[in-house]
Amino acid sequence: MDLSGIPPDRPVLIAGPTASGKSALASRIAREGGGVVVNADALQVYEGWRVLTARPSAAEEAEVPHALFGHVGMAEPYSVGHWLREVAPLLEGARRPVIVGGTGLYLSALTEGLAEIPPVPPEVRAEGDSLPLGVLVAGLDARTAEGLDLRNRARVQRAWEVLRATGRGLAEWQADTPPPLLPLARAAALVLRPEVPWLDARIAARFGAMLEGGTVEEARALLPAWRERAPAFRALGAEEIRAHLLGRLTLEEARARAVLASRLYAKRQRTWFRSRMGAWRAVAVPEG
Repeated sequence: MDLSGIPPDRPVLIAGPTASGKSALASRIAREGGGVVVNADALQVYEGWRVLTARPSAAEEAEVPHALFGHVGMAEPYSVGHWLREVAPLLEGARRPVIVGGTGLYLSALTEGLAEIPPVPPEVRAEGDSLPLGVLVAGLDARTAEGLDLRNRARVQRAWEVLRATGRGLAEWQADTPPPLLPLARAAALVLRPEVPWLDARIAARFGAMLEGGTVEEARALLPAWRERAPAFRALGAEEIRAHLLGRLTLEEARARAVLASRLYAKRQRTWFRSRMGAWRAVAVPEG
């Protein structure tokens, strides 16, 4: 990719589906044009996952400055609100932020604003954790449900919790959104749009590399503290590897299921990016 069209005085935003090469592009921009690579992936914030979430390696982090990677404990609550509070000072720092990730909610909250919703009480969150997805969906208000990916448990549960705790639907809260921290016009915003066959092959190859790189051992170390519905343990492939460690799946079965889940997730990401990032500069990732 030719980087000459990226203004050197603007923050850079990079979105794209899993395994599309976002991190490599962010590191290249920071290395060649200066800046700090800032994480915008909801799972790469957790300290327990490096291999499974494809977090930058220690060598990569040493090559260019990185921020907001692996700094949150596995049991700690962390939300888009936490992330916005942490990213705000980086927008005013001496180094240009190169913000990269596949969590669309983080990027849209940054560029479009985030509703100031009161914290959800722990007992409401615990109740939500105990309910199946179908019950959570049925408990949503119609306006909120219309705008949600109803297969995404984390998003559905968050909306259910907000309605349960506040009596107002998430969509109603979002209608009162304050101005964004970083309006899109002030940033160089890129969204990667790879060809599907190329991306599917990348996803399979990357998960194979994760297995070779020690992610089974990474998951084994986390087993004593595993909480199935906690956000930190929703990383792609985590449940499949856990099932292998517990003797429920062979390693090849775990690999196949994790690759399929990743491909389906990438499909949902592509759909979301098409619907929400029409004003972003599309970058075609070549096949091969």
